[in-house]
Amino acid sequence: MSEESLEGNCLVAQSGGPTAVINASVAGVVSEALNHECIGEIYGGLNGVLGILKEDLIDLAEESQQNIRGLRYTPASALGTCRYKLEKEEDFERVIEVFQAHEIRYFFYIGGNDSQDTADKISKLAQDRGHEMRVIGIPKTIDNDLVGTDHTPGYGSVVKYICTVVREFTLDHEAMGQHDLVSIIEVMGRNAGWIAAGATLAKRRDNPKDPPHLIYLPESNFSREKFLEDIQGVLKKERHCLVVVGEGLRDKDGNYLANASTSKDDFGHEQLGGVGDYLATFVEQNLAVKARSAKLGTGQRAAAHCSSQTDNDEAFLCGQAAVQAAIAGETDKMVTLVRGEGDPYTCETGLVDLSEVANGVKEIPESWIAEDGVSLAFQFIKYAQPLIQGEVEVPHENGLPQYVRLSKKRIRRVLDKYVISD
Repeated sequence: MSEESLEGNCLVAQSGGPTAVINASVAGVVSEALNHECIGEIYGGLNGVLGILKEDLIDLAEESQQNIRGLRYTPASALGTCRYKLEKEEDFERVIEVFQAHEIRYFFYIGGNDSQDTADKISKLAQDRGHEMRVIGIPKTIDNDLVGTDHTPGYGSVVKYICTVVREFTLDHEAMGQHDLVSIIEVMGRNAGWIAAGATLAKRRDNPKDPPHLIYLPESNFSREKFLEDIQGVLKKERHCLVVVGEGLRDKDGNYLANASTSKDDFGHEQLGGVGDYLATFVEQNLAVKARSAKLGTGQRAAAHCSSQTDNDEAFLCGQAAVQAAIAGETDKMVTLVRGEGDPYTCETGLVDLSEVANGVKEIPESWIAEDGVSLAFQFIKYAQPLIQGEVEVPHENGLPQYVRLSKKRIRRVLDKYVISD
């Protein structure tokens, strides 16, 4: 680590699926970067690495302070995002060429597993090409599956929203059910069940039998026979059965129960979706009950109106910490969230090598899943409960949330146009 001041400009970009608080990290980067004289211009890359390849950059220092503050409560990726994978040598060379042309000495990439891998590769190539630059990853994913960090910005808010939906569905179903209604809520989560597990927080503390009655995680092999038995057991006692399932459920042979299509994204991930519909049909075909499904889809990651203040504060903190670390001479690192010991809940930031995070997956500890396989142990509840605390105050206009849009003043291109090949 070199603590020598590095003069130059900084660039921040976002990648992968958005969250309710990803823009809070951008606000943290901009707010902190303005405090350091060694940073000249503060640029944003539009649509992740695609914006860098196309030299499509904006001047974030030219944005109004009102807009920057508004990022704290605005969902989705204000800079735009992508799922483009840097693989071709000419793509990597182009990225370094853009950094050199615009004197980028600080690069902050907000994203999940694949994004941290991209940041790691860019940093190593810059070193090979002799372009002095400090690269810091900023964690982001509702999936909460990044290794090296206690939890990830975006997770607390998606859990808060899902638990709210579960409680609202519960009141509806209690009014409608006659021991003959099954409701299946499908949530995101390809390889890890953190999101589905979080639904357990919807249970009232004084009534652990509250919905969701059954939770199925990608970490556990799914049995269709046991699924039917579990539902029948609930309906014998309750007017309805509310089930939460992760989209990445697999059978004992490792096959996904349902795929949205046969296509894959640039990182080789299968496009999932539809497990809720599949299971609802399966229930109606095998049990004499009504079954319905609800796929929360994009709503769960975009619901800033129901986001967690704790999550929002920590996302902003990660943006600030990334700049502070880079100014201090750190590079090839990702900011982490480090939970304090004991109560009350506290959290500070740390750092982990990008290479340790890239493409890894953190699963729920087996000991946090109850023996019945469809509920969570106390250790998980103690872990997740602090992350959903507090309500973000979103301004309203004419009865609706008033989110911000950046003015996006473009930086003048100085390089030849770059054509991205398939």
